[in-house]
Amino acid sequence: MKTRTDGSTRWRAPVVLAAVASLGACAHVGQKDLDARLETLRGDLSQEIAEGDRRTADALNLRIDATEAELSSLRADLRKLEDDFDVKVAALEEALRFDVPVYFGFDKADVQPRGREVLSRFGHIVESYYPDAHVTVEGFADPSGSEAYNLALGQRRADAVRSILVDQGLSAQRIKAVSYGEDARRLVVDGAKGPGTNGWENRRVVLVIDHAGSTSPAIVADGTH
Repeated sequence: MKTRTDGSTRWRAPVVLAAVASLGACAHVGQKDLDARLETLRGDLSQEIAEGDRRTADALNLRIDATEAELSSLRADLRKLEDDFDVKVAALEEALRFDVPVYFGFDKADVQPRGREVLSRFGHIVESYYPDAHVTVEGFADPSGSEAYNLALGQRRADAVRSILVDQGLSAQRIKAVSYGEDARRLVVDGAKGPGTNGWENRRVVLVIDHAGSTSPAIVADGTH
């Protein structure tokens, strides 16, 4: 892709740069898939610069190498998070969803020390790889009590986690807290509820990194529980 200005040939690479940035959507892919994508990108780059400026080509190759290294680092950090805390990471079209082991006691919204460890590691991933992405903390409750009460309780839980992430240094403007309460479609164990330890799997939060538009390469009072 080139254009002529004052009789000379100048090289432009918006397509290639966009392709590099688009790798952010592939943050949780396998090595084979990642290698194939980068090989395709390198081939496109070679074709684009066949008649271009060698210095521009070198600079772009360095950028591709840096992107590959950062994605490999991200993939390693995600795998370690999964292994260390039994976190489940799912790649969505324009987001990463983290099912984290941050659970709450019956009718409680305070985050336990183990949960704070998970949130600290999650915050590191956001700051390191998605510094301008938005994060949604989704709060949930078990189905004990009324729907309205559970919706409010889920919000308190999401707000508590949001406060911890902000205290860790994440921008408050980039983090929102929402509640799904006892939404039957999102229960981990259908019908499981307290009091006591029963239904603990449903008293939780889910974290979502929305990386759409991100510039970083890369890769939402009567019963109680």
